[in-house]
Amino acid sequence: MSLALVQSRALMGLQASGVTVEVHLANGLPSFTLVGLADVEVKEARERVRSAIQNAGLAFPSNKRITVNLAPADLPKDSGRFDLPIAMGILAASGQIDAARLRGFEFAGELSLSGELRPVRGALAMSLALHLQAIQARMVLPPESAEEAALVPTAQVYRAKHLLDVVQQFLPEGASESTEPAGEGWTALQAQSMDMSVASLAGDLADVKGQAATKRALEIAAAGGHSLLLMGPPGSGKSMLAQRFASLLPCMTIQESLESAAIASLAGNFKLSQWGVRPTRHPHHTASAVALVGGGSPPRPGEISLAHNGVLFLDELPEFARSALESLREPLETGLITIARAARRAEFPARFQLIAAMNPCPCGYLGSKIKSCRCTPDQVSRYQGKLSGPLLDRIDLHVEVAALPSNELLRSPAGETSAQIRQRVTEARDRALKRQGKLNQALGAQDLAEHAALIDTTRQFLETAAARLGWSARSTHRTLKLARSVADLAGSGTIELTHVAEAMQYRRTLREHA
Repeated sequence: MSLALVQSRALMGLQASGVTVEVHLANGLPSFTLVGLADVEVKEARERVRSAIQNAGLAFPSNKRITVNLAPADLPKDSGRFDLPIAMGILAASGQIDAARLRGFEFAGELSLSGELRPVRGALAMSLALHLQAIQARMVLPPESAEEAALVPTAQVYRAKHLLDVVQQFLPEGASESTEPAGEGWTALQAQSMDMSVASLAGDLADVKGQAATKRALEIAAAGGHSLLLMGPPGSGKSMLAQRFASLLPCMTIQESLESAAIASLAGNFKLSQWGVRPTRHPHHTASAVALVGGGSPPRPGEISLAHNGVLFLDELPEFARSALESLREPLETGLITIARAARRAEFPARFQLIAAMNPCPCGYLGSKIKSCRCTPDQVSRYQGKLSGPLLDRIDLHVEVAALPSNELLRSPAGETSAQIRQRVTEARDRALKRQGKLNQALGAQDLAEHAALIDTTRQFLETAAARLGWSARSTHRTLKLARSVADLAGSGTIELTHVAEAMQYRRTLREHA
């Protein structure tokens, strides 16, 4: 048979669309033509496939006119994932393997010149797409990629180290197996059941001495899924606190783990040791807007998507480019980032908790009792003015982290462990999810009216405070969400005056120069 069809998948965002690799062999001037909106690395597959087939001891049809079409033609294809399906298509079209036995299989893998299979990025996203679409297909993948794909429930994954390992499984009936598979050969992997008991690889909050008020703010942020801004002088412990925030979050569910792992797989940096661990991303302040939100051609996930279901820590917040910070405004509201290009658009999830840290002024010691500030009012105003009002409005908690005197630092006993706080956070989240089906940070206006109603005296107190402080409607709503989280931590079904009063303390604006 001179025509063969092999199934594979192309990645566009988290959407792993099906691709049919059509291979046709015809008489004529020998050539190898590859069409179907293939990127440069896909077109280079011609040389890799030719060498891999020949070095594996198989016959490459050098005397034929070879045409490979990657359908659909308008879907961009990138990376070396199509090497294996192209090679299988050529072998099936030339009669060296049984084309009919390829049905029900999907192939992906990069080939070395010797025929060894190399891992490809996005294997978990491909497997997850099959699971979500309820497609009963068996996947043939290289080592490492196969283990990723097997994390998805109901996945049917086969691992192969060499092209010959795959060819041996699809030989025509009665054919003699003259070539021996390389390495361990063909292995069927079962869907793995991973341990979900690990909440984070971050350090323990007990390592931080003192700072009881800031630890309370971290607990509230973790309970309600709120964003948090830490402001204080150098060495006060802002970075140390932020880096341990992930240890306060509950263990990830299977669905959350799959979503986070699929995004990491798209970026090509997923490791099995990261399974079930909430991600904490901390990009340098020189990161561009594209690095934060994602982009490129084809679109790749940025830091906010890699922090999906985890924590995005931005240290030295005012030092980030203004355009990069402003690009966070929409994802903070929607939990989704849409990357639009002229020909195509891609969507990535971005439900992350923003933990930001900054100094109050350029020298860092504004308001400090340990060292005097040497900045002028104009310098302080310009420095704090790098953060726009709309961005600050979207950060739920603004907390001042005071420097701890050395005598308190050395004499303070260890505080509560992350495990103790995480227990309370988990209970508070369970109350919120049971009541409203979502975390408090995600509550809309209608949800607040239903689940965060206030009695008259409490409502009057909040209205008076909002008017005096000049809060926007968003600030008032976010204070109400904070109060709902404080009430959940206290085990209260209703929001009391004390809960609102505590929540209001975390909506302070930046300090003016003293």
